[in-house]
Amino acid sequence: MAEMQKLIRRQYYTGERPLFMGESLKITDTIFTDGESPLKESRNIELEGSMFKWKYPLWYSKNIVAKNCVFFEMARAGIWYTDNVTIEDCAYEAPKGFRRCDGVKIRRVSFPSAAETLWECKNVELTDVEAKGDYFAMNCSDMTVTNLTLYGNYSFDGAKNVTVRNSRLLSKDAFWNGENVTVYDSFISGEYLGWNAKNLTLINCTVESLQGMCYIENLVMKNCKLINTTLAFEYSTVDADIDGSVDSVINPSGGIIRADSIGELIIEKDKIDPSKTKIICKSSEPCKCRCECTPKCGNQ
Repeated sequence: MAEMQKLIRRQYYTGERPLFMGESLKITDTIFTDGESPLKESRNIELEGSMFKWKYPLWYSKNIVAKNCVFFEMARAGIWYTDNVTIEDCAYEAPKGFRRCDGVKIRRVSFPSAAETLWECKNVELTDVEAKGDYFAMNCSDMTVTNLTLYGNYSFDGAKNVTVRNSRLLSKDAFWNGENVTVYDSFISGEYLGWNAKNLTLINCTVESLQGMCYIENLVMKNCKLINTTLAFEYSTVDADIDGSVDSVINPSGGIIRADSIGELIIEKDKIDPSKTKIICKSSEPCKCRCECTPKCGNQ
């Protein structure tokens, strides 16, 4: 038999821990302000149209649903150590939200101050999210991301088992140290994309990056465009199928790179073994790569 909910409606709470260890509550049109940890250690909480104006709203909680709520700037470090939490149609202004949570669903939420948000969380679903801030989703695992627009550097650092679809990431150093990351149908702009990653796959993506995709173990690119992307693939093992040209490639460790043409190919034999990488230029237009081109590019 389902536990009955107690209804709390149009209340105004101040002071520390006003609903500490609250259970089976439906809270609507209520304001929490001027007091830390209003719902710490709470269980089975449903929030609708409510506002959080002070720090640490939901810590060590379980089974939380918040819809049409507002987390103001001072609701800092808002949701930590909380499991099975769903946030929908909310405005989330506070930084450092979501840390060490398990089972996070965020839908149609804006994060204008998303610095250090979503750290070390697992089993995360993001849908129709817009975020601005550095160090987004550090060390998360088992994430599915759909229609994310992100403005912020160092995103997804150390993230594992991540799938991203239909997203736009304006993010320097995205996916550093990541493992088992696949990105579909997305746009990524930012220097040093993916360094030190393992098993990074980009499918139908457009990338703009200085020194992108370097120091990667097992980089796969399928039908991707590289726009203004220079000094790519250094010390990476790569299987890349590029739609169009690549401005420059430097010292890949091994694999195969297919592109219409390569503006500049830098191979330093004292640093890598050129025989471990096959370069195929697909266009009949002249290029400067002096590689093994099909058809012949005129630089043979």
